[in-house]
Amino acid sequence: MVQTRIQRTFAPVKRYAPTWVWRPIRSSMTALLAPIRFSLESGHWRSSFANAALSRRGTPIPWYTYPCVDFLKTRDFRNRTVLEFGAGHSTLWWAERCERVVSFEDNRSWHDRLLDRLPWNVDLHLLPELAPGTGDCAREVRDRLRGQEIAGFDVVVIDGLDRFGLIDVACEAVADDGIIICDNAEGYGFAEGFSDRGFGRVDFFGYSAGVVLPHCTSVYFRERAFVFTPAAPIPTIAHEC
Repeated sequence: MVQTRIQRTFAPVKRYAPTWVWRPIRSSMTALLAPIRFSLESGHWRSSFANAALSRRGTPIPWYTYPCVDFLKTRDFRNRTVLEFGAGHSTLWWAERCERVVSFEDNRSWHDRLLDRLPWNVDLHLLPELAPGTGDCAREVRDRLRGQEIAGFDVVVIDGLDRFGLIDVACEAVADDGIIICDNAEGYGFAEGFSDRGFGRVDFFGYSAGVVLPHCTSVYFRERAFVFTPAAPIPTIAHEC
């Protein structure tokens, strides 16, 4: 277990002072410093003022919950492919970690802002704004995907567009050992939409960048999902403070 700088500094006080002295000091420091440290180290503070999902260093991160982002950071996505329904900072984040990203977005303003920042390994498709629940979005995406040379994507992300309507497309497009990431999974009918499809599910509850209330990012997977291999080490994600 990693000991932080604060813990090391406080250790002599705990060792030599009586319990009635150091315990209220420790409790007060924990109550005050823990949320401040979390906000600064995670980038939540910076994201709140920038109105964008950023790390503490100002680099783009996905707008998934922090527990999910921390989990994904520990996995190897080199030589992997990602399909996104809803583009954004996650597109830039994935592009640094995988071989190829195919992303769909229906907000022209956001699409145009992203376009100049995209690296060579990203294919960004602008869709017309289509009403959810009609099936039009799914048909449009299927038509565009027919031109892709990828048989099955290692990661499929549902984080925009007609989320419930794209569940069928995501299940068709994901590789046998791939995963489907659903953000804001407490809504949009994801649990019902994935029932009886042979997928397991892991829910990552928590806060996300610059957001006041916690929510859920869910990862759907089949038995051979590459991110859940038992050989993967359990990393230490504690930050120095």
